[in-house]
Amino acid sequence: MKGIVVENKRLVWTDVERPALGLGQVRIGVKATAINRADLVQRAGGYPPPPGASPILGLECAGEVLEVGEGVGRVVPGDQVCALLAGGGYAEETVVPAGQVLKLPAGLDAVGAASLPEVFATAYLNLYMEAGLATAERVVIHAGASGVGTAAIQLCKAFHNPCFVTAGGADKIARCVELGADDGADRHAGGFLERVQAWSGRGGVDVILDPVGAAYLKDNLDALALGGRLVLIGLMGGAQAELSLAQVMMKRLRIIGSTLRARPISEKAAVMDALEARVWPLIASGAIRPIVDAVFPIERAEEAHELVAGNGTFGKVVLTIG
Repeated sequence: MKGIVVENKRLVWTDVERPALGLGQVRIGVKATAINRADLVQRAGGYPPPPGASPILGLECAGEVLEVGEGVGRVVPGDQVCALLAGGGYAEETVVPAGQVLKLPAGLDAVGAASLPEVFATAYLNLYMEAGLATAERVVIHAGASGVGTAAIQLCKAFHNPCFVTAGGADKIARCVELGADDGADRHAGGFLERVQAWSGRGGVDVILDPVGAAYLKDNLDALALGGRLVLIGLMGGAQAELSLAQVMMKRLRIIGSTLRARPISEKAAVMDALEARVWPLIASGAIRPIVDAVFPIERAEEAHELVAGNGTFGKVVLTIG
């Protein structure tokens, strides 16, 4: 089969070894995969796959079940599915634990479905499972125009959580508001704290979803309400920062560090089950939709990565195969 390999930091579509199918696993003929920023970091040598995971890039895919391993009853050959992967999406075939595979929501094609698993799993896990977001609690979503951001905005709208976003540019803020955000701040126009405080009132916000890290830490803590939760899902703005432990104690804040890729299969399966129960019906009804900025054939993966690296996209960039 063919897949993408990284040669001298370039993406090359070439022959690769077909993965073996094991107990409890599903073999998927990949029709589409989507680019995540983690792919760019792994390509640069900064984010190695977890032990036992495919070294091929790609954290999500959509396609057809070709074969199932012993003990799999969740899907059968011929089913159209999408999957959350620890690696291996940039290839003609991939193998994944059955708990990380879901049948497609009604009416969705492979391009739309390939853009769902990683970002909706990340957004749902961190907002509703890690942070315990309750109805009517207020949320700040940093990088609101990203794949995770656009997923999080839609989840907040569907589950009645007012949200405020930060993003790079007034046009992106406007699109986030169209998608369901209440308001936003352009990160190119200065800090976000005053805008968030004006939006949230004196009480502050309950949950902040942050892929930025150190550069936003102080303002994040200042923006949080009593009992607020900051969920860190990335470090694009640095990994080292000072904080006031007194503020954390007096406001009874929680700072939650969270990653998805290296979690045990059982935890990933629990997230996927929650998506199937709570989010898939909303996608089937049209209340939530995939946000796809651009689509490229897999042979143009290099060009697609350049587009993502340029930070001009809104939502996901998808690669099609075959």
